[in-house]
Amino acid sequence: MRTKAKDKIVVIGSGNVGVTIAYTLMLKRLSSDIVLIDVDEGRAEGNVLDMNHGIAFFRQLSIKRGTYEDCKDASIVIVTAGIARKPGQTRLELAQTNVKIMYDIAKQITQYNKDMIILVVSNPVDVLTYVARKASGLPAAQVIGSGTMLDTSRFRYLLSKHFDTDIRDINAYILGEHGDTQVPIWSSITIAGERIDEYCKDFNKVLDRQAIFEKTRDAGAEVISLKGATFYGVSMSVARVVASILEDEHTVLPVSHVLDEDYHGISDVAISLPCIVTYEGVKQVIDLHITPEEMEELRHSAKTMKSFLDKSIEILEEEAK
Repeated sequence: MRTKAKDKIVVIGSGNVGVTIAYTLMLKRLSSDIVLIDVDEGRAEGNVLDMNHGIAFFRQLSIKRGTYEDCKDASIVIVTAGIARKPGQTRLELAQTNVKIMYDIAKQITQYNKDMIILVVSNPVDVLTYVARKASGLPAAQVIGSGTMLDTSRFRYLLSKHFDTDIRDINAYILGEHGDTQVPIWSSITIAGERIDEYCKDFNKVLDRQAIFEKTRDAGAEVISLKGATFYGVSMSVARVVASILEDEHTVLPVSHVLDEDYHGISDVAISLPCIVTYEGVKQVIDLHITPEEMEELRHSAKTMKSFLDKSIEILEEEAK
């Protein structure tokens, strides 16, 4: 059992995603002790100073640039570090580069702390969640990927716009890979407690499921094409995971973690499933009793992810020889 500690959070990587996560955690009062770590010390220091210069209008707290040694008493270490995809670079080449980075980071972190949650945000998040778990040696429950949190939020947003209803009344999930093979779980969607098909009948709504899903799946690429990067949405989704951990909320969230035990024929891969998230990390996976067709799609997503993972970690195995 993890020792209940203070709310210290270390964020590794102070690019757009890392610093926006730190800023969001600060504004949502989830942490009063935030540390930024980056190989570019100047950038990390600049971001720290920028935030500190505004706390007179907020509240007293500690935000500083640090080193891996600062992980020793952290409750959560959030990893956003990694290389962005370059023109002409394949997804596999990017994965292999970031696998090496994640492997080194996980080793560094666990030199100082084994009683923490590692929250992986860097992409490809499912591959890197698997690598972080294996490299750290921590229990699977303590290594969590942001997974399809953002995909699920995008899905709910698009549904709320379509139905012209409060997004908080919509319960819907995107599961599987955070990527092209992600799976929309239509069979479990409810709006204000009513099944989506019945809701459509009651309000005379026509739902183009494929169009909604494609907009969800391609939403990240759309934002990147318009402004170059995504960071606000992912920061809010990460803050939601952090809140469930630090406040031991037992919230059901679609996060990624390594499946050590068989889940309907899926194992030894990190994909997103609805998980109860507590101070201990992933406490339990919820079985939604989805349709056979959705389960087959989920297995396909896991199989695709496993194949990509195996290719991605070949570089580590070669270097280890």
